[in-house]
Amino acid sequence: MILWFTLAQIVVAVVAGAFCVVAGLAGRRPSDWSVGAVALVEALLVAQVVTAIIAPLVGNPPTGDLLEFWVYLVSAVLLPIGAVLWALMERSRWSTVILGVAALAIAIMVWRMHVIWTVQIA
Repeated sequence: MILWFTLAQIVVAVVAGAFCVVAGLAGRRPSDWSVGAVALVEALLVAQVVTAIIAPLVGNPPTGDLLEFWVYLVSAVLLPIGAVLWALMERSRWSTVILGVAALAIAIMVWRMHVIWTVQIA
């Protein structure tokens, strides 16, 4: 896992999360922008899945617990899908807040995955 890619994911997730939380607390229903922001987070997570599959093949194995890494990764990939589907079905201001909270939770998971991949000693 490359640090700049991880930081880009975290920045996108935090910005998307803050945008959605503020819009939801302001009483706004999910807009195309808020759903699109979380969809961008999902696209970056799919890129991370591909990176996680390819990295060990090119000599960059994880240094931490592999099971913990994949649990975080699968959770982080499924969370925005569930939040976006709920926001599109319900169309309430609280679903916008949930989109934001999901994006912020993903930012934390992405950082933890980076730590597992590069920093921890098994």
